[in-house]
Amino acid sequence: MKKLSVKKEHIREMFKSFSNLNVVIIGDVRIYSYMWGKVNRISPEAPVPIIAVNKKEKRLGGAANVALNIQAMGANPILCSVIGIDYEGQNFLDLLKTQKLSQKGILKSRDRITTEKTRVIGNNHQLLRIDEEIEEDITAAETQQLITLISYIIQHDKIDVILFEDYNKGLITPKLISKVVELAKSKGIPTCVDPKKKNFNAYKGVTLFKPNLKELREGLKLDISSDNINELQRAISSFRVKQKFDTALVTLAEKGVIINSRSEKHHTPAHIRSIADVSGAGDTVISVAALLVALHVNPIVMAAISNLAGGLVCEQIGVVPVSKEQLLEEALKLDFVK
Repeated sequence: MKKLSVKKEHIREMFKSFSNLNVVIIGDVRIYSYMWGKVNRISPEAPVPIIAVNKKEKRLGGAANVALNIQAMGANPILCSVIGIDYEGQNFLDLLKTQKLSQKGILKSRDRITTEKTRVIGNNHQLLRIDEEIEEDITAAETQQLITLISYIIQHDKIDVILFEDYNKGLITPKLISKVVELAKSKGIPTCVDPKKKNFNAYKGVTLFKPNLKELREGLKLDISSDNINELQRAISSFRVKQKFDTALVTLAEKGVIINSRSEKHHTPAHIRSIADVSGAGDTVISVAALLVALHVNPIVMAAISNLAGGLVCEQIGVVPVSKEQLLEEALKLDFVK
């Protein structure tokens, strides 16, 4: 760690400031459906288990989980996405309402279904997953509708940061990226990206680019080990300069995170934790990072606190938002906090 010192009071003020932030989240959304039950016999019709269902639940997923993380930190998320005009679409809107999340950035499409992923769990083991989704890009007309809607939100609300949560499911297109980044720059709004392979090179001029190691390898077509931090930093620096990012934040799972900006190049090791489930850790990292970018926090501090947040959710089973109180408590123990 470079000679960096941050006062505890400054960290507390930072966390208090989250409640003043408005965050636009652009990304593919989905419903996670769960069916739990008992398996006591095999079907006479086919060699498959029969599950006697005793519990069902629907949860928000995809970019909507990022919205839940942003909300859990005290900020105001505005989710911008496309759903179908179908039963699942209404379920999705009902879930937003239940979670007190805004619906004003949601478009309805006659050409798409609302994505739903159903997991069937018997005797505490996942037996089956059923995916209902369309992965093709949204139409040119829908892209323009979404750009117009996002533009309206940016013009009429005080937006502090825009977050692209790209799951490669067709919502985010190169045109959408370029238009929104251009609009954000004209308004002085920072942009953060959690990318996937398809649009990896389409994000130019963003404030923060946050791939994981797998996405970085695929995007750059490089086979670099997470043990070779210097080689990783060189590859990230080259890509950052080419794409004109301010900062790149690369998550390395159990190896921690790398931060790479013009002024800072640093590796933050992971905190030793009892890992229960890594689901949703990436969503949590980008959520906390985006809030810290909105507050113009030092990149090393941003990387350390985001890394901490990702580790904390890994201690929980399932996709759950980070606890603001727990994250603050842990952040105050970081070695550069005095």
